[in-house]
Amino acid sequence: MDLPERPTDRLLAIMRVLRGSNGCPWDRQQTLDSLKRYLLEECHEEIEAVESGDRDRIREELGDVLLQVVFQAQICADHGWFDFEDVARTIADKLVRRHPHVFGDATARDAEAVLRNWEAIKRAEAGEDSPPRSAVEGLPRSLPALRRADQVQQRAARVGFDWPDRTGIFAKLDEELAELRHAVEEGDPPRLQEEVGDVLFTIVNLARAWGVDPEQALQQTTDKFIRRFRHMEAAAARAGRPLADHSPAELDALWEAAKRDERTGPPAGDGD
Repeated sequence: MDLPERPTDRLLAIMRVLRGSNGCPWDRQQTLDSLKRYLLEECHEEIEAVESGDRDRIREELGDVLLQVVFQAQICADHGWFDFEDVARTIADKLVRRHPHVFGDATARDAEAVLRNWEAIKRAEAGEDSPPRSAVEGLPRSLPALRRADQVQQRAARVGFDWPDRTGIFAKLDEELAELRHAVEEGDPPRLQEEVGDVLFTIVNLARAWGVDPEQALQQTTDKFIRRFRHMEAAAARAGRPLADHSPAELDALWEAAKRDERTGPPAGDGD
């Protein structure tokens, strides 16, 4: 089978064959709905590749994300809705419209001004006869909760709803923690969930105020916990006792040892 040499044309041609009458049974039965999980998984794998700094892996994972775009575009083309060229044209036109400081006569002195212009153009694109667009509209609920909270807070801050003194967030956190303790004492599950959410939302505000990405911060801490816990498991295995057979005091000692070894490195001869 002859395929085009240009990589993009070759990829599109391969997808048309896979979805064609003599193509792959699995590819032919996929729908936009069935591919949602794969798109999400590939995006997460690309993020991991970026965090790894491995350029070959980044290239490969970007290709996997691109495959999902091409795959879904071909499904839409099969239905006669639009094709990949329409998708590319739409995003290209949007980029030009929303960068008038690059492709037009507008000015933007900094990244914050670019974001304000972007939101103003989005509102204008909605049409003057449309209901006013909320500043916090358009964020999918499928976003990770910390990321969504951070984005909501950033959007609210752009229209002036923000802490005039960021140190005031600490007082708010103390207030939310007191309400959480009260909910625990009351033993009210719905309220307990609400108060936990309020504490997390305030923590996200705290992180945003000091320029910390809360999603990355929690990922980093979770990775740290995993490293230390695995250290505890390894130490317990060397002693011939599973962790479940250790007392709380012994577990605390193993945890402190894991913390010390992470800071200083394991003793000589104590490799994995």
